[in-house]
Amino acid sequence: MDVITIILIALGLAMDAFAVSIANGMNTPGSQRRRAALLTAIFFGGFQMLMPIVGWLIGLSLQSSIMAVDHWIAFGLLAFIGAKMVYDGIKKETEQKTSNLKLYTLLVLAVATSIDALMVGLSFAFLQTEILMPIAVIGIVTFGLSFIGVYFGCSLGKLFGNKIKIVGGIVLILIGLRILLEHLFG
Repeated sequence: MDVITIILIALGLAMDAFAVSIANGMNTPGSQRRRAALLTAIFFGGFQMLMPIVGWLIGLSLQSSIMAVDHWIAFGLLAFIGAKMVYDGIKKETEQKTSNLKLYTLLVLAVATSIDALMVGLSFAFLQTEILMPIAVIGIVTFGLSFIGVYFGCSLGKLFGNKIKIVGGIVLILIGLRILLEHLFG
């Protein structure tokens, strides 16, 4: 898998974390913003690195039985994840205001925003992709976007809102389509 594709996957996966980070930043007092940005970035980036490994290991154990349809599975997973992100970005959600971010809440959010990464790791195994570089890129991109999202949450939230999830979902759908077309016609 080429570097550009890995970066696009990382950006697509990081959009959920970025959107949640923006909301966290909007709900964090200015005096706690730096701490919240660092904690959010560590949790989100860490889980975005861990979950593809888990998915990749699961996928390796199933690889021999589904190799003939792996490109369809990768496309299906990425299209499903992307469509879910687009749907979540379009539907109106009520936001809860909190004055500070608790570690338990941060852990739950990190797991919730990294489920997509588990599925991407599964598709990496089906495509026989090495995992080390992709997880490093995914973790770094998510860390950076999460940090920025919290730190500048108020202004970014006003500009983009849920549109961030829509963009991330479209990117994942297009990557899934590219994988499918490469295997069918390339």
